[in-house]
Amino acid sequence: MMFTKILIANRGEIACRVIRTARRMGVKTVAVYSDADRNAQHVKLADQAVHIGGSQVSESYLVGERIIEAAKQTGAEAIHPGYGFLSENPGFVENVEAAGLTFIGPSASSIRAMGLKDAAKRLMEKAGVPVVPGYHGEAQELVVLAGKANEIGYPVLIKARAGGGGKGMRKVDRPEDFREALASAKREAKSSFGDDAVLVEKYVEKPRHIEVQVFGDKHGNVVHLYERDCSLQRRHQKVIEEAPAPGMSDEMRAAMTDAAVKAARAIDYVGAGTIEFIVDGSSGLRPDGFWFMEMNTRLQVEHPVTESVTGLDLVEWQLRVASGERLPRLQDEIEQCGHAFEARIYAEDVPKGFLPATGTLHHLHFPAGSRIDSGVVEGDAISPFYDPMIAKLITGGPDRVSALASLGEALDASRIAGSVTNLAFLRALAAHPGFSEGDVDTGLIARDIDALVREPDTSAEVWAVAALHALGLIGRAPAWSLWQPLAWQVNLVHKGEAEMLTASPEGSGWKVVTPSGPVTLDISRNGDRLELRSAEGLATMTLATWPGHVAVMSDTGTFEFAIPDPLDGDAADAHSGDHVISPMPGLVRHVGAVAGQKVARGEPLIILEAMKMEHSLTAPRDGVIASVGVSTGDQVNEGVVLLELEAAD
Repeated sequence: MMFTKILIANRGEIACRVIRTARRMGVKTVAVYSDADRNAQHVKLADQAVHIGGSQVSESYLVGERIIEAAKQTGAEAIHPGYGFLSENPGFVENVEAAGLTFIGPSASSIRAMGLKDAAKRLMEKAGVPVVPGYHGEAQELVVLAGKANEIGYPVLIKARAGGGGKGMRKVDRPEDFREALASAKREAKSSFGDDAVLVEKYVEKPRHIEVQVFGDKHGNVVHLYERDCSLQRRHQKVIEEAPAPGMSDEMRAAMTDAAVKAARAIDYVGAGTIEFIVDGSSGLRPDGFWFMEMNTRLQVEHPVTESVTGLDLVEWQLRVASGERLPRLQDEIEQCGHAFEARIYAEDVPKGFLPATGTLHHLHFPAGSRIDSGVVEGDAISPFYDPMIAKLITGGPDRVSALASLGEALDASRIAGSVTNLAFLRALAAHPGFSEGDVDTGLIARDIDALVREPDTSAEVWAVAALHALGLIGRAPAWSLWQPLAWQVNLVHKGEAEMLTASPEGSGWKVVTPSGPVTLDISRNGDRLELRSAEGLATMTLATWPGHVAVMSDTGTFEFAIPDPLDGDAADAHSGDHVISPMPGLVRHVGAVAGQKVARGEPLIILEAMKMEHSLTAPRDGVIASVGVSTGDQVNEGVVLLELEAAD
C-alpha cells in the first residue's frame, strides 16, 4: 500500500524535487532543516517541517537519530534520503528499519556491497562485469601502493574506496608525484567519508564516463533505463550530462546495459541505482572497451535527463517500489526517445579555480520552456555550509542537435545576479566545437580550460548602463543648459577597480565615456528589461539593483558594479600582496608555514576546506612569513587574514 506520509532526510533541490512528486501522488511530506535552512524553500514546500540542529551537516543532516525521531514524531511511515548525506549509509538504513520505518532505497546489505570500491570491484569480477585493472586490496602503506602503481603503469588514478563525487581522487602522471598525491587523497577521503583507504587503478586515456540507470523491486525484477553520458567534468565532478550517450551503437548499448543489470542482480538490488562505467573513447565506443567503475546506490543528481528521454518519473518509481509494488514497467515496455541535457548552475568563481561562492540571489530568472530543478528562489541566499548549486537546467529535443541548441538558448536567456556563477562557463561549454560534435571525454574541459573560463569583456554599453542607472538617468529625458551640455560624473567599482565615468546628453539619448570607450545610447525600459539603441544596433539587457550595487545582464554574462558612497573615505586595501586571506568561510585543514619561513610566490601554505572541497591557498609573492594567525582545525570566516608576510623591501 502506498505511503500516506514520508520524511525527506535532505535539503535544497532534491528535497523540493521529491516533494513535488509526492504531492502529485497524494503523499504528504515532512521536511527537516538546520539553523541555516530555517527559511529554505524545501521547508516552505513541505506539509510539515522539523528543526534538527545546527548549520554544520555534522550537527543536523548527518545526525540520523534526530531524523528518525522527527519521522516518528510526525507520523511519517518512510524516509527518502535524497542524495548525499545519509543516502548511502547502511547503518542509517538499519536504524530506520529498526524504528519500524521504511527506507526508500536499497537494503543495507546492497549499500555495503557497493560502498567500498575495492570490495565492489571484486564482487563485479565474480558476476562477470568487466573491471578496470588496478589494486583493490587492503594494504594501505605507501610502499605497497607506490609499488602497485609502478606495476600497473603510469598514469594511475588514486581513488577513495568510500564515497564519490570526485572526493579523494587524484590522477598521478609520475612516480615522484605519488607520495604527495596519496597524502592529499587520503586527507580528503578521511574528511569527506571518515575512511582514508584508497585503491589504485590504471588511468584510461581519453576516458568517457557513461553510466546506466537501473531499477529493481522486491519481487526480483531488475531493469535498466538506458545510459547517460557524464563525461564533461572538472575536478571529477559532473558539469553537463546527457542522454543518450553520443556515438552509442546498439551493440555497445546492449553490452553495457546487460552488464549493469548483472551488477544489480548480483546484490539483489531494490530501488534506483546507477552503474558507472569508465569507457575508452580513443577509437569510438566498443563492447570490449568499457569497465565497471562504481555503483551509486541512490538516485543521481542527473536523473532528469533519463526522465526526459523515457517519460518516466524516477521518484514515483522509488516510492512505488519502496511501498512494495512491482516495477511500473518491465524491460520491453521501457522506450528511449529523443535527447536531453542537464547543466548544473553553481554559485562559483570560475576564473579563480571554480571557487565556491556565497551571496544573496537578488535576481533569478530562467526562460520558460526549460525544466528547472532548484532549491532556491529570488531573494534566497547561497549558504557557505552546503553545496553551492543554484539550479539544474534541463532541455530536450527530438535529436542531439536540437536539444543542444535548446540548452545554449536557455543558458543565454538565464539571468542571475547577487553571486558570481558558472553561467558564462556553461555557455562556452555548450558552444564548444568538440562537445557540439559529440567528441567528448573527461579531459575536454581541462584541455581547453583557458578558453572556457575566459571572462566576457565588459563592453562600453554595459558600463554605460551601469553609470546611467547610478546617476538616475535611465528613463529621464536628456537636458541641455543654455551655454553647453550638462555632464554628470559617477564612480563605479568593477572587479575591484574604481573607474570614473562621464555622461552627457546626446540627441535623444546619452553619451557615456567609459573605460571601454565612448558610447551613445537611447534606452527604453520595461521593468527590469532594457532596450538599447546605439550605433551598433539594437540590444536588450536586464538590470538588477540592490543597495550600493547594480548588475547588468546580457546573453554574454552578468556584470556587477558597486556604487561607492561619495561621503565614505577610501577603505584600506585588505587584499594587498602581504596577506593570505580566507576567500570564504571554511575549516583550516592544514597549515604548511611558520613564522620566519621563506616562501616563493605560488607556494601552497594553507589548505582550507569549504563547501565540501579542499582549496589550496598560496603565497601571493616571494617573501618571509611574518605571522600565522590560524591553526589546523580552526573555523574561519570570509575575509579573515590567515597569514601575513613581512613587508616587502
